Amino acid sequence: MRTTSALVIAAMVVLSGVVPVAAAAAPADGPTADAAPAAQSAPPAPATASTVQDDDSAPDDPDEDVVGWENGYWHNESLELDRSNGLNESELDAVVARSMARVEEVRDLEFEDTVPIEVISREEYREINAERFGNTTENERLHQNVKWEATMMVNENTDALSVQQSNFGSSVLGFYSPEEDRMVIVSENQTSPRLEGELTLGHELVHAIQDQQFNLSSIRANTTDGSNANNGLIEGDASYVEYRYEQRCGEEWDCLEQREGSGGGELANFGLYLVSYQPYSDGASFVQHHYQTGDWESVNAMYDATPQSTEQVIHPERYMDDEPTQVTVEDRSGDEWRVPEIEDGIDYASFGEAGMMSMFVYPAYDSTPNDYLISQREFVNVEGGQVASLDPLNFSHPYTEGWDGDRLVPYVTDDSTETNETGYVWASVWDSEQDAEEFVEGYERLLDYHGAQAVDGYDGVYRVPDDEEFGDAFYVEQRGDRVVIVNAPTLDELNGVDAEAPDVSESDLDAGGSDDETTTNGSNNADGDGSNEMDSDATEEEDDSDTDGTPGFGVGAALAALFASTLLARRRT
Repeated sequence: MRTTSALVIAAMVVLSGVVPVAAAAAPADGPTADAAPAAQSAPPAPATASTVQDDDSAPDDPDEDVVGWENGYWHNESLELDRSNGLNESELDAVVARSMARVEEVRDLEFEDTVPIEVISREEYREINAERFGNTTENERLHQNVKWEATMMVNENTDALSVQQSNFGSSVLGFYSPEEDRMVIVSENQTSPRLEGELTLGHELVHAIQDQQFNLSSIRANTTDGSNANNGLIEGDASYVEYRYEQRCGEEWDCLEQREGSGGGELANFGLYLVSYQPYSDGASFVQHHYQTGDWESVNAMYDATPQSTEQVIHPERYMDDEPTQVTVEDRSGDEWRVPEIEDGIDYASFGEAGMMSMFVYPAYDSTPNDYLISQREFVNVEGGQVASLDPLNFSHPYTEGWDGDRLVPYVTDDSTETNETGYVWASVWDSEQDAEEFVEGYERLLDYHGAQAVDGYDGVYRVPDDEEFGDAFYVEQRGDRVVIVNAPTLDELNGVDAEAPDVSESDLDAGGSDDETTTNGSNNADGDGSNEMDSDATEEEDDSDTDGTPGFGVGAALAALFASTLLARRRT
């Protein structure tokens, strides 16, 4: 997999009906991370003929190139177009030139060159996408599987790379390639590919002007957290520009509206989508924060010092002020276990605050109403009774807000390719001991959600039965502000993955006891020390009506409705 911003992709996710919203894209990182979609808005409209006479108020062409004018068109000119059979070559050239001028006007930057644009069908894009994901080694595949299994979003019987490929293949609206200096727009029309809407074009043109001015190929990351942190600026910048662009459509600008039904298919995995969606939800408000406290020059300067973590994007005031801790994990595995070697890559993962938050949010989508760890009122940002358009989702929560660094090291055996049995050591550092305790509380609730049983006589040791989706053994240890999670296929193998994990046997698991007895420390387990018990708000969260006042309207349904009705997902890779 490519380890930099090889493509800048705009993706659209449809979960039963579509209404676009202003959006962006996401970068692919190395074997340790993958990027994912984002969101934006612009009401869909029938794509019949659109004929508007030229605007006589537009000034004459300038003597030299200026911001807000490109290739013969001002940003505020109207065009005479007939979209019934798609745009012909001259019409497309005019739309592209005007959109370039509009991006310049909003972003206060000048294009150095015109970007070649190609429109292709969804099927053609899927072929490109398959080739992109096809060149992976077995160790890279194992690495991805272990990494995403650790977040309890992709089980060990599912190929994580295939899930990512499917997510991309069905939802991408277009991409910009810095290496090739070209832009591709994906059309849902298989027989006669055509431009589906102006906002997708505008968004990708922002990436082109970023590349020309700031050299996107030089901005690299090899972990999920690093990739999403870079995207917080790159995609946040594009999303904020697109948001301001869309605000001018209508009264001030005549814009090509998104064609009705111009969206991809369903997501293969909502959890992986959420991880990479964070830069789009928080990135635009991150850029807005720094634009409002300075100006576009302040935003430009950040390309020389991109955010170091998703924490700095989620909390804009921490940018350049809260450097993450570089966590280390000592290899204490037995002879049977090894770390899969990644050629030209890194052999560990880092999820950051955004990845860990997504892990806790995922049950809200994966479960029945009111069976979740984080409530709708905590996760969905609402303004005036509507989902916030610039920052729709809240990736900050006490379970993860004190994040200061994390590293996950995967372990495999010689048989892992055939058996899918793997392990890992996941260490994290927090701002304080209390922050570490809050993370452990959330993680133990997550274990309980997946049916974990505490092992008598061994603090912090749990076993999820094999008939559950994530049937494995777990050891959770907190030492001050540091938390270590060890995972293995069985209790007998925990000590083999990490010699400091307890030496436990499957026979030590007390499977008896009442079926309605809660078993994890975070849920009042009798064997726990009580320090990680659920707070008094947990039960109230699960019983209350949600923000719309409808009793029993669970987070899963709310998120599905949210993305179906308000979010246009995009991503760069």
